[in-house]
Amino acid sequence: MIKTFQYRIYPTKSQQRTMDSIIETCRLFYNECLAERKTAYEERGETVGKFEQLRKVKTLKDSSPYAKNIHSHVLQVVVADLDKAFQAFFRRVKAGEKPGNPRFKGKNRFDSFGLKEYGNGFRLDGRRLKLSGVGRVAVRWHRPLEGEIKTLRVCRKAGKWFVSFACEVEEKPLPKTGQTIGVDVGINSLIATSRGELVENPKWYRAGQAKIRVLQRRVARRKKGGSNRLKAVHALQVHHERIANQRKDFLNKLANNLIVNNDLIVIEDLQIQNMVKNQHLSKSILDGGWGYFAKRLSDKAAEAGRGVVRVQPDYTSKTCSGCGAVFENMDLSVRWVECECGIAMNRDVNAAVNILNRALNRDGQSRWELTWAATPCVSQEAATL
Repeated sequence: MIKTFQYRIYPTKSQQRTMDSIIETCRLFYNECLAERKTAYEERGETVGKFEQLRKVKTLKDSSPYAKNIHSHVLQVVVADLDKAFQAFFRRVKAGEKPGNPRFKGKNRFDSFGLKEYGNGFRLDGRRLKLSGVGRVAVRWHRPLEGEIKTLRVCRKAGKWFVSFACEVEEKPLPKTGQTIGVDVGINSLIATSRGELVENPKWYRAGQAKIRVLQRRVARRKKGGSNRLKAVHALQVHHERIANQRKDFLNKLANNLIVNNDLIVIEDLQIQNMVKNQHLSKSILDGGWGYFAKRLSDKAAEAGRGVVRVQPDYTSKTCSGCGAVFENMDLSVRWVECECGIAMNRDVNAAVNILNRALNRDGQSRWELTWAATPCVSQEAATL
């Protein structure tokens, strides 16, 4: 399997200028290739393919003084990235969606370049990374690099530089635990499990929103194109990156804990793009990172030999996990459910049990047996902790 390892790098000032120049050259080449495709289709009805544009790399290196010292693989990766953008566009069109066309990249909308073969354009030289045209760059090796290195991507984020190695690694199955669990994501609690566990929602964006307002006003007051505006934009980028890192760190640890302790994890197959159209809930949904959490679970499960099952989310919160009765007129303000069959538990825990039931019922087991085998009786006080 392919696994990515990301590390921070510390280029010198001259190396930073060189990498900035490489990124700018790649951006202009990307826009040139995009313009060629758009013009050919709009004016002549023709399609320009990936391999036709790859032949332009040699011409660009011969004609442009900026591209002369750039490794050809860097420019080839630019063409491949553009082709991926068009393939994703056509896939969404075929699926009946309404995607936007691939867009031209502004100066602040293009922040990376890649190399596609280890030993040809990049390699490890002791503790440093040697990049063609850049030199030996210092790397902070905060964890071991595993497997066989395939490709590399250098990225610039909020004034910092990072390198990502795509490596081919062997799967590392974890020992079986014999445990299964249902997980319900939410706003009041970030997740609720079928065992009655509730994980508080840290609400990272809302916690940092007061400072974001100040930084955004500072950017708005600065003159466009001025050095002070660049400093204000950088401060805003750093704060957004900090919030994103807090969210990723928390969700990564949460997903890892679920993977280590359970053989099967059942989650809802949520259509998040449709859910965020609700203007009252969109900020909270995106702040929770539901999509990232689900993807992280799936990726870690594939590496650890675990199973992740997605089920339909219809009426998981409004259905009794004991007898299957549907609660009518139950809005989001109701956080505790009680049923005539004797079930009384937190609304999100009830939903998590239903999620687990929907996956396990495929094996022919009864709803009642699965509910009480997977979930102990939870008191109202314990479920609200």
